[in-house]
Amino acid sequence: MATESDDKSTKLALDYEAIRRKEHEVITDLLEVLPRIETLGEARIAQVRDALFHADNPFLVVFVGPFSAGKSSLLNALLQRDLLRVGPTPTTDRITILRWGEDAERMTSGGDVDTVFHPSPLLKKISFVDTPGMESIFREHEETTRRFLHRADTVFMVLPSMQAMSAKNLEVLQELKQYGKSIIILINQADLLDDAQITDVRQYVREQSKARLGYEPEVWFVSAHRGLAAIEGAERDDDLWQQSGLEKIERYVDNQLGDVQRLRQKLQTPLQIAQNANTAALEAVRENQTTFDQYAGIAQNLHTQIDTQQRSLERVIRSERAEIESSFREATERGRRAIGDQFNLSRAFGAVGRGTLELVRMGNLLSPADSSTMRTAFERHKAFQPLQQLPAHIDELSSRLEGRDLQDMDNLVKYAQQQAQALPAPMQQKMIGGIRAPQGYDRGPLLGIRDELEQIEDEARQIQVENLDEKLRNSVVYLAIYEIVLFLFGIVIVGVLVSAPDATVAVLLVGVLLMMLLGLLFVPLRGQMLQNEYGTKMHKLQERYLQRVDEATASQLRAGKKVRQDAVLPLLSLIESQTETQREQLSKLQNIQQRMVEIESSLADLGKPRLLAALRG
Repeated sequence: MATESDDKSTKLALDYEAIRRKEHEVITDLLEVLPRIETLGEARIAQVRDALFHADNPFLVVFVGPFSAGKSSLLNALLQRDLLRVGPTPTTDRITILRWGEDAERMTSGGDVDTVFHPSPLLKKISFVDTPGMESIFREHEETTRRFLHRADTVFMVLPSMQAMSAKNLEVLQELKQYGKSIIILINQADLLDDAQITDVRQYVREQSKARLGYEPEVWFVSAHRGLAAIEGAERDDDLWQQSGLEKIERYVDNQLGDVQRLRQKLQTPLQIAQNANTAALEAVRENQTTFDQYAGIAQNLHTQIDTQQRSLERVIRSERAEIESSFREATERGRRAIGDQFNLSRAFGAVGRGTLELVRMGNLLSPADSSTMRTAFERHKAFQPLQQLPAHIDELSSRLEGRDLQDMDNLVKYAQQQAQALPAPMQQKMIGGIRAPQGYDRGPLLGIRDELEQIEDEARQIQVENLDEKLRNSVVYLAIYEIVLFLFGIVIVGVLVSAPDATVAVLLVGVLLMMLLGLLFVPLRGQMLQNEYGTKMHKLQERYLQRVDEATASQLRAGKKVRQDAVLPLLSLIESQTETQREQLSKLQNIQQRMVEIESSLADLGKPRLLAALRG
């Protein structure tokens, strides 16, 4: 039957595992972000990578201190076995990890770390790390020692009683502050001090420690000499062991590092490492933000230049387009005047005669069969001359587009090259491809429509004239028929009403005459209709012409813009991808920071009753 203690242990294990899993996930996510932050440094990433596996290892206490402080002697006394070499000169030139093992065994790695296994009850709850003297700790063994300091759950700083706070020791204490670890100061060789000296040393150490760490750490006075003496016999001398002060370390492991506190501290250590790295990463990313804002400004400037160049080319197109419209308008106006000349009221009597001759098929006696009255009129007014300028406008448009495009391209590429060369070397190395102007210029779109444009020009010169000639002949024939019919009607009236009063005949004749005169107005009215019809047809031809020009220039503009974009694409892609990466990094780091805060809150509630934890939340 399960006891209440078993239930608590089960709950504690489940809660611990849930937090550990979340911690593992958040550290894994952090490790995905950190390598992409160039200014962070590999050392910080290595610390987080090491922290990822930290929770699966026993609680870690790292001993640091000068070579003469007696770290190895203290560990030998605590473990009641001469596991580590001791002596008046530096004997520890390697880092040694002491772990629990059923059989005593030393394993030497190819690096500068040894592992010693020993069946000590203390090592079931905790692992110790013995480091070289502080004279070399941040020199020959700096990288390895720093790694273990980051992994440490607690740091025991061992100092000799006679020189507890030397300048060098204070320097190391200041160095330890950056790790944010729980530090306990062990003053060894306490057997050499009397009570008054112990009081003075304790006060001095606390004052100096607070000045360096910002808080007063625990200060324990211990004696490795008494501790070793206490374990010399078959059984440990408890009184002498009490005097050695080593029982404080045992109590620390047995009591202060009970299940809840040990598990909490075990998870707190890798979380703290990750929090420190995340904070450093956030600072690095935010420091980089100004630089990346400048990069984003370069990309925006490139886009702005491309758009500005595009608008400049559009102005060139609008300018030449206006010239084309002007040529069509001038041709249309001259054509309208030519039509107006042939349908002028002054030509009405002549139109009746021409129509009469057309009726009796005698028109060929007055003009050659292949002659064109309207063509002659159009030639006299030089109506087609403006249309002859259209090819020149197209050539000018093509030439201006090419010249402006090439100049803009050259300016854009030079600017992009200068900006790329000003980037830091690591950024330049990430750029894929080079920034260079194209070898040639594609004038295909405008060249491809030449035949279609010429066809429209021919229609404007020929089809309109042929149609007008036919309509002119039809108009004079209709007018002649009208006038002849009225004339014959007048003769009939005279013949039929010969016996009628003169006044009646006169009135009728006057009416016929007026109708004949009004019929002459058909000529200018018809001319006006034909002018309008001609203008409409010319406008449609102009629209067709301009539509093809617009389509070709739009195609050329798109092609030119793409060429410009492609020319600077390596720089644009680099900046945009790096800027996007920067935004993603910031977002992910902020998300990770929030998750770490939640994990920290869960750690604070670890081992507490659920109701109390809920009320706390």
